Amino acid sequence: MSGTTDDKYKKYVFPSVSAYYKEPLTMVRGQGKFLWDDQGRQYLDFFGGILTISVGHCHPEVTRRVTEQVGTLVHTSTIYHLQPQADLAERLAQLTPGNLQKTFFTNSGTEANETAVLLAKLYTDRQEIVALRHGYSGRSMLAISLTGHASWRSGGTHILGIKHAHNPYCYRCAMGLTYPGCELRCATDLEELIRTETSGQVAAFIAEPIQGVGGFVTPPKEYFQIAIPIVRKYGGVFICDEVQTGWGRTGGKMFGIEHYGVEPDIMTFAKGLANGAPIGATIARPEIADSWKGSTISTFGGNPVTMTAALATLDVIEKEDIPHNAEVVGAHLRQGLLALQEKYPCIGDVRGMGLMIGVELVHAHKQPAADLVPRVFEKTRELGLLIGRGGLYGNVIRITPPMNITKADADVALAALDRAFASLPKEEVQ
Repeated sequence: MSGTTDDKYKKYVFPSVSAYYKEPLTMVRGQGKFLWDDQGRQYLDFFGGILTISVGHCHPEVTRRVTEQVGTLVHTSTIYHLQPQADLAERLAQLTPGNLQKTFFTNSGTEANETAVLLAKLYTDRQEIVALRHGYSGRSMLAISLTGHASWRSGGTHILGIKHAHNPYCYRCAMGLTYPGCELRCATDLEELIRTETSGQVAAFIAEPIQGVGGFVTPPKEYFQIAIPIVRKYGGVFICDEVQTGWGRTGGKMFGIEHYGVEPDIMTFAKGLANGAPIGATIARPEIADSWKGSTISTFGGNPVTMTAALATLDVIEKEDIPHNAEVVGAHLRQGLLALQEKYPCIGDVRGMGLMIGVELVHAHKQPAADLVPRVFEKTRELGLLIGRGGLYGNVIRITPPMNITKADADVALAALDRAFASLPKEEVQ
């Protein structure tokens, strides 16, 4: 085998699989909050594999239990019962809010959302789905159609019957209003949308508590309390997409939706549930789950190795009180970012909860500064800090480290970001 990793990617991998940085990094090792590339360079990971590394790379407890499971049983599929799968399903029923009880396991957030939407249609005997603008649901044909973000809708709209409502993007309100004087028009407009853009009988409303790929758009506290009763009035169920917000990420609580005082009918998970092992899960109220009368299967869903990784991850999250740490360290990090906002006018907005924080970069008059993001990225890489990006305009820095980081780690990241912003020409950041 000859040629560099970069050469092989260019020759053998779909070009649509794009990498960060002008010279893509090749990672070879991870431990805790750090990653190392093939040149031996160490990086402080403040993106966590896209909100997936919950308790640090190669956490010793998770690694130990996964290794033991690999040596015992790797795969049988859903045609047989497996103790780890039954145990994880029970654990999810115990941890999730309300009367959610029965789970179907898959391999990714895409599959979890696909399962949830089909289940909602079977339960309600209706077809139309309401999603949110700027939302992201995955990469299947259905998930792409649910996504309200042009950059991630290759090939256009594939599935009919999906309507996109205004999202609660207070920094860039589509209605030109200001919270709280807006009276949450983005939420109340759902009724107008249902009455004019659907048959008036919807199957479901799907939403993220904080929009992930959309740039960590964070709804006001009243949003879901207004939106969900409207959806239920017209026969729909609420699908809460916790793929990015779950497992303490938003700080203080296990799930993002718990900050809003409403209970979902269906919830979906992936990413951080298994600390990097591929997983998807859809949990529903029992009467909703029981409405799926036909047969179904997931060859790799409920895999014993992945189930063991998830159980170990949840044990660490509870033992180390990860939601509390995310709240405390997240507040410290947020205060530091707000201080940087005072220092650098190009930081237009700092938003999010816990250790899920978005920093929106702008030029004058809130013009999206997507051109500044790659320059900040290159500088932070040089300084040994890895961050993420997102947003409809590509101008949002996403900060989501492993949730067991310390305030000292946050200070290291803040110092790197400070130096990165300071390196930009003053006339471009005013």
